[in-house]
Amino acid sequence: MEITVVVLVLLVALAGLAFWYALRWVRMRRLGGVSVALRWRPDDARAGWHLGIGRYRGEEFVWYRVWSLRSGPDRVFKRESLEIADRREPGGTESYAVPAGATVLRFESEAQEAIEVAMGPGALTGFLSWLESAPPGRRLPRAS
Repeated sequence: MEITVVVLVLLVALAGLAFWYALRWVRMRRLGGVSVALRWRPDDARAGWHLGIGRYRGEEFVWYRVWSLRSGPDRVFKRESLEIADRREPGGTESYAVPAGATVLRFESEAQEAIEVAMGPGALTGFLSWLESAPPGRRLPRAS
């Protein structure tokens, strides 16, 4: 009898966790999120891609990792600190780890470590438009 209770409690906990992930995913997508893969330390051969949802929040691009229990963003990027250093197509096996039809953008700045972001064509167009649309009085380098 005791083992049955333990198993039931574990099953309820797993169901609650699955519900939390599903609710979080749906909420992020409905609030204007786009599928984005992110890789920090791209020069490290063992660095892998992490799937997530990206959203625009004023002057910031926030990224939520798919498999995370955090309710807030995992990474926050300020528009003025993003400068595209390279643009390429995914190569080899990394095309399986990024959204379909993705383009990989590499960002480098003195303030942060180098990162790579991969997003599909529609998300890329929106991202580049957001990146280039600085408010009046602020000059940003061209994104494309």
